Amino acid sequence: MTVTLQNYRDTLAAELLPAMGCTEPIALAYAAAVAGARLGGYPDKMSAEVSRNIVKNVKSVIVPNTGGLYGIEAAVIAGFVSRRPEAELEVLAAVTPEECAEIGRRVKEGGLRISQTDEPDVFFIRVTGERAGKTVTVTIRTFHTNITEIVEDGQVVFTKEKEHVCHDADAVNDAWSIKELIRVARTMDFGSLKPYLERQMKCNMAIAKEGLSGKWGATIGNIILMRDPKDPAVRARAWAAAGSDARMNGCEMPVVIVSGSGNQGITASVPVVIFGEALEKTEDETLRALLLSDLVTVALKQGIGKLSAYCGAVSAGCGSGAGIAMLKGYNDGEIESVISNALAITSGLLCDGAKSSCAAKISMAVEGALIAVDMVGNDKVFREGDGIVQETADETAAAVGRIASLGMVDTDRQIIREMLHEDRNE
Repeated sequence: MTVTLQNYRDTLAAELLPAMGCTEPIALAYAAAVAGARLGGYPDKMSAEVSRNIVKNVKSVIVPNTGGLYGIEAAVIAGFVSRRPEAELEVLAAVTPEECAEIGRRVKEGGLRISQTDEPDVFFIRVTGERAGKTVTVTIRTFHTNITEIVEDGQVVFTKEKEHVCHDADAVNDAWSIKELIRVARTMDFGSLKPYLERQMKCNMAIAKEGLSGKWGATIGNIILMRDPKDPAVRARAWAAAGSDARMNGCEMPVVIVSGSGNQGITASVPVVIFGEALEKTEDETLRALLLSDLVTVALKQGIGKLSAYCGAVSAGCGSGAGIAMLKGYNDGEIESVISNALAITSGLLCDGAKSSCAAKISMAVEGALIAVDMVGNDKVFREGDGIVQETADETAAAVGRIASLGMVDTDRQIIREMLHEDRNE
């Protein structure tokens, strides 16, 4: 398939969306808001059927505008109370104090029946509500706002085919090769994308600054910054971690996401902005580096999927490393080597759900990228045959994709079993 520059623009316009809160609980709230709006009020009975990966990514993360509540029940009930589906990934942004109090009261009352699905989709949400004799069921598959079916009183009122998303690690064509993405980022007219990139910079830097206030999570960003607040490498790690500190712990500020993830959106953008400032680059130079970071992040995730046992911050860290290398004046081949080096360093990071420690994992993903940049700056690269490293960056990315999407399936299941305290000998 031939990919035009407009295809790249359309892809990023669809990817760089604002979201408030961790996107998996927000997807649950969105499904409930759609159902609640069609019911015309809060349900008398309700249920949620979800994939195990949704359980993993919602279990421990605070849902914004709920007074510090967390988990599937809080997310679904918040959506049923607020009922603002038109806001999509900002579905809980306009929750009023009265609604927040109602959410807390409803969660205490309980009433949500939660079950794990037998559906094969890794990303699967089905929320049902019953009110005054009417029943509405909303199904989301594959990604956060992808409603594939709405059923009212047993009748299908909306349906669409399952969204096709490339999870074949060997299917990255020439248009999405690292070499081509570098060329595109260097040469394309990105004027129509400027508002998206500028919003990404503004929102994600703002929540990173808020994360450094010292009141969110484990304050990983503050702890890192103590090492040397003037060193851009330290600041890149600290600010990126701080954004996650705030986001994972209920901060109500929006984040611009990449590949369906706010943490990836932060990781792909904040380090690039920090280095753009430190290197005294123009806004356009920084935006072009951010463009490359976003494109690389999206490309690396194509072979993995939205949810897996593989920490998505690694892909975004590679993206930010590519953007930083561009800001430093590296040539195309050197940027490819940075990506390959970074994959070799950090591709072992596991995803054990959304929670405070994501901030630390983001920090490590950025550090791996910075080591990769410094290696190439000193004419050092990992060779083909060094572990999973292949001859080209694309082949290394494909290898990581196979490991994440195929080899780590059982690992993902075991991670979830451990998180849910299953299979333990008491």
